[in-house]
Amino acid sequence: MTDSFSGQEKSNAWSIKRRLTILYVVSAFGILLISTVFLYWVLTTRLAKEDGQFLAAKINLLREILAEAPNNKEVLQEEVEWETAPFRLAKYYARILDSRGRVLIETGKMDTVAPSYIFPRPARLGQTPSHAAMRKSTNGHSLLVMTALARVGDSRGQTRILQLALDISHEDELISDYRSRLLLVLLAGILLSAGVGVFVAGRGLKPIEKITRTVQHISAHQLHRRLGQSDWPLELNELAGAFDGMLDRLEDSFNRLTQFSADLAHELRTPINNLIGETEVALSRERVVEDYREVLESSLEEYSRLSHVIESLLFLARAESSEARIEKKLFDPRKEIEDVIEFYEAMAEERGVTVTYRKASAAAGSGFVNADPTFFRQALSNLISNALRYTRQGGKIEIGVEWGTDGGLNISVADNGMGIEPEHLGRIFDRFYRADSSRSENKPGSGLGLAIVKSIMQLHHGSASVKSEPGKGTKVTLSFPD
Repeated sequence: MTDSFSGQEKSNAWSIKRRLTILYVVSAFGILLISTVFLYWVLTTRLAKEDGQFLAAKINLLREILAEAPNNKEVLQEEVEWETAPFRLAKYYARILDSRGRVLIETGKMDTVAPSYIFPRPARLGQTPSHAAMRKSTNGHSLLVMTALARVGDSRGQTRILQLALDISHEDELISDYRSRLLLVLLAGILLSAGVGVFVAGRGLKPIEKITRTVQHISAHQLHRRLGQSDWPLELNELAGAFDGMLDRLEDSFNRLTQFSADLAHELRTPINNLIGETEVALSRERVVEDYREVLESSLEEYSRLSHVIESLLFLARAESSEARIEKKLFDPRKEIEDVIEFYEAMAEERGVTVTYRKASAAAGSGFVNADPTFFRQALSNLISNALRYTRQGGKIEIGVEWGTDGGLNISVADNGMGIEPEHLGRIFDRFYRADSSRSENKPGSGLGLAIVKSIMQLHHGSASVKSEPGKGTKVTLSFPD
């Protein structure tokens, strides 16, 4: 069910190239559509405005003639009959009626093209019509019509009705042709933008395809390969840097895991081989009870060593988990330090090593540390145990405490033992790492003590540092934040 759903989801997913192309086409279509609609509106509005202004001008002209020369029929006839010849490819009609609606003069055949009943109510005297009305002529042509009242001479009571019509059929044809051309331009623009969108999206995604090809060659055996940041577009530089950073972490983790696996196999193989060897020897012939007791006691030591290694590894695994939690609280570290020193006192006396505690005043700080008490003791115990292991008889181990001005605690464990070579200082906190054979010889241990210390400090968002000089001793400092 899950596989089927995943397959369906994958098949329904769109590539970035397709999405960019569609977005580009939709954007181009929107811009072209708005542009064509605007141009179409400008053309029709401009034509309608010019036609209206033409009719309004003719009405004003006829009003002037009727006001100044009402009895001059030749002038009226010239304007109504002769001047109505085709104007800008448009036929212009004019009609003058008396106040009772009787036709006094009109353009020839106007009664069959634009009868009086299709005209709107006339505009009042002194008022110029603001717009023309659209009508259909008897022959199906489009007409713009306008009606207005006109005063005759100086008379205040005698008026005439002016009816004007303009045949705009040629403009309808022009607009229709213009609309068809705009639709063709819109369609061609969509097709062209689709082609350009595919090209632009493909060209723009070339770096991603190059990244994909590079990533496809990266495997567990080629984690050293990197994308680099110099050749990528600005938007992909951050991605390339983050990916290279991830590869750095993966390579480091893989190398650590490989080394860890080898060290773990070595650490477990030694006690297991010892157990097998001792058991085989014990079973090779009949032995007395005391011999078997010695074998069991020796085996018990190996079992304890194995148990310690396993417990340490489990602790490290839990500490490095993203869900690891510690229970911090404020406490006085002096009591915890004294308890740990008391625990190792017998072992130190047996080895002839002196363990001292250099107490510090809390004047510079609060005198309390914010940490998990259990982990605090474990970190300190591991440091003291490690120092005892590498300090010769008659040596000295000193535990120091200093409070910082920010309230943090610095606790140090210093010895005057064998010391560590400079080239090993950077790795002494690694799991199973042994600085050299001389330090490891006759120094039993799992090699996990300092790794556990480092994990504990990371859980506390603190740090662990080391200073050492071969033949003079080592000092490890733990810094707990406030």
